[in-house]
Amino acid sequence: MLLSDVSIAILLTTFAGLSTGIGSLLAFFTKQTNTRFLSFSLGFSTGVMLYISFMELLPFSLDILSTSLDAFGVWIGIASFFIGIGVVAIIDKLIPSFENPHEMHRIEELNQSEKVCRRTKLYHVGILMALAISIHNFPEGIVTFLTVMKDVKLGLVIAIAIAIHNIPEGIAVSVPIYYATCDRKKAFFYSFLSGLAEPIGGIIGFLLLRPFLNDSVIGIAYGFIAGIMVFISLDSLLPAAEEYGNHHLAITGLVLGMLIMAVSLILL
Repeated sequence: MLLSDVSIAILLTTFAGLSTGIGSLLAFFTKQTNTRFLSFSLGFSTGVMLYISFMELLPFSLDILSTSLDAFGVWIGIASFFIGIGVVAIIDKLIPSFENPHEMHRIEELNQSEKVCRRTKLYHVGILMALAISIHNFPEGIVTFLTVMKDVKLGLVIAIAIAIHNIPEGIAVSVPIYYATCDRKKAFFYSFLSGLAEPIGGIIGFLLLRPFLNDSVIGIAYGFIAGIMVFISLDSLLPAAEEYGNHHLAITGLVLGMLIMAVSLILL
């Protein structure tokens, strides 16, 4: 059973990570960004991830920790939640905005940048971008992998939400690499390949935690995961949703994402 769960976790984490390639393909084959679709989809993913974090993962963490560690466990759960936020915030802060895949770009920039691109020789930026997206995807891989190990249905929802988040991230990666290399194929290759950091992150996180798995470690891990997801939602998904579209469309997607997630958790 464990082997089956691990296989499903690897599959879903890989699916979430390699969806950066979908964004790259959009940048490669299309001329304009469908901003309304992206805005609504990103708002929807924000609602799903926030609802899961506050209504499922964090309560699970506090409940299991309070049971295993008594009243002190609640404080550990809260601490793990904010540590998760802090870790991703530090990662985001350390990566310059030009290499940061959370800085939004549009497909149209590929065409607008061709003259500029021919004048640049900054091929090393492609490597920096691949590294940046890998660093961002690593904790997301841990989130997806460990959630699948807890609940496959919940993990599937998170994998889909992160996959949607990775589509515009793939666009955001492709544009700066194209600025640096003047090569659309290379932009697609690096952004697609960097998505492998998610399954790698998930596998490494699982292997590191597996020898120590008990109720307390599981509770801390899910508090940490909830913190990561909340930061990604508020720092990346929601701002991107509003930047690609408009405030009301993004909020509509967010509320609908929460509603569908709430109903799904009740029915499933």
